[in-house]
Amino acid sequence: MIRVLVVDDQPLLRHSLGLIIDGAEGLSTVGDAGSGGDAVRQARTLLPDVILMDIRMPGGDGLEATRTITADPALTSTKVIVLSMFDLDEYVHEALRAGASGFLLKDARPDQLVDAVRRTHDGESLFAPAILSRLVEHYVRSPRRAPSGEQAPALQRLTARETEVLTLVARGLSNTEITEILTISMRTVKTHIGNLLAKLGARDRAQLVIAAYEAGVVGG
Repeated sequence: MIRVLVVDDQPLLRHSLGLIIDGAEGLSTVGDAGSGGDAVRQARTLLPDVILMDIRMPGGDGLEATRTITADPALTSTKVIVLSMFDLDEYVHEALRAGASGFLLKDARPDQLVDAVRRTHDGESLFAPAILSRLVEHYVRSPRRAPSGEQAPALQRLTARETEVLTLVARGLSNTEITEILTISMRTVKTHIGNLLAKLGARDRAQLVIAAYEAGVVGG
């Protein structure tokens, strides 16, 4: 059972999200919070697998709460999906820097929300398509990218296959799509992802995307 903590300052929305989660097979809400501060307290007490986190809330916003939660050694297994009414680039980038594993808009369909929770729990990152395309564009154009032909020391330790997998992850492909393109098993893909996370010191796939683009592994 995937245990979910729902965080939003609107009681009606918390209730609605809870109904969606509890109505999905294999998912269950373990609590809800109306502020960032309460989210941190409940996360430390309940140890949820996934947190659905609103951004703008009184009593501590969702970004600061996400930053605190992802930095807590006791919550290393907890993944955060940021929910927002707005797809502003600044929110997306701040959410990633805070350690979020995904970013979804509140107008997402129930099935998209459930899929996001499941995939995030499985170690994938989930972004609305429009947000992912802009995120990729941002890092392609980032002046911090390594010059052509150069790689960060950590990336030099990757095998050729790991670099292939990292490139596909950075392009937004799912594990299933990677298995089809490289003609390898799901278990092998997950092994490569695990190796990438360890070698690059990344928390999740979202951070792998950042690492790939900032190092120039994926071209513009």
